[in-house]
Amino acid sequence: MKYHRILLKLSGESLMGAQSYGIDPQMLTQYAADIKSVADKGCQVGIVIGGGNIFRGLSGASKGMDRVQGDYMGMMATLINSMALQAELEKQGLRTELLGGLAIEPICKAMSRRRAIEAMQSGRVVIIGGGTGNPFFTTDTASTLRAVEIEADVILKGTRVDGVYTADPEKDPSATKYQKLSYSEALEKKLKIMDLTAFALAEDNNLPIYVFDMNRQGNLLRVVEGEEIGTLVCK
Repeated sequence: MKYHRILLKLSGESLMGAQSYGIDPQMLTQYAADIKSVADKGCQVGIVIGGGNIFRGLSGASKGMDRVQGDYMGMMATLINSMALQAELEKQGLRTELLGGLAIEPICKAMSRRRAIEAMQSGRVVIIGGGTGNPFFTTDTASTLRAVEIEADVILKGTRVDGVYTADPEKDPSATKYQKLSYSEALEKKLKIMDLTAFALAEDNNLPIYVFDMNRQGNLLRVVEGEEIGTLVCK
């Protein structure tokens, strides 16, 4: 395997599948099967999921809601998604540990570096919900923070496109794909891979980011085994 410990970042929207809201059971099952395929190979897995399929704090703020309250609601949405993925992973035979930026007994314990690493070393998939536990920070930032904390080899950013392009490939058919980018190139070209806070944290800690299509079954295992099917961002 190319990567032995990963932080998989999934968007909440990806869990909607063909739906306009909520969680598509078929998509949840597919994601869990892909995660199981790499865990069964011995890869240690940490996961951070967004909550945009249920509630997004910035969206609430744009409609007049208090930003801090909205962000906490968004954190709760990430925990709902985390619980759904945990249930499906366990249904498929994996052992899991759900930790949170917000500790909510009896659902999850507070995230701690030691607790997460010990759980992964014992063979459990670690799901970290609740963002950073603080308002004004996105799940991009949370995923980068958690990846640094658990000493992950890479952040695997699962999206619905197969990498980073010169333009949005869903809108511009002439867009071309990058195989590899430096952090500085990505910033200069204003490629929206992650928000700036997350990106700066990754660069400061020399943490590679790999962007790939998570919606194609089997791709997660291909990436972990070193197949070049997405875009790598590194120094």
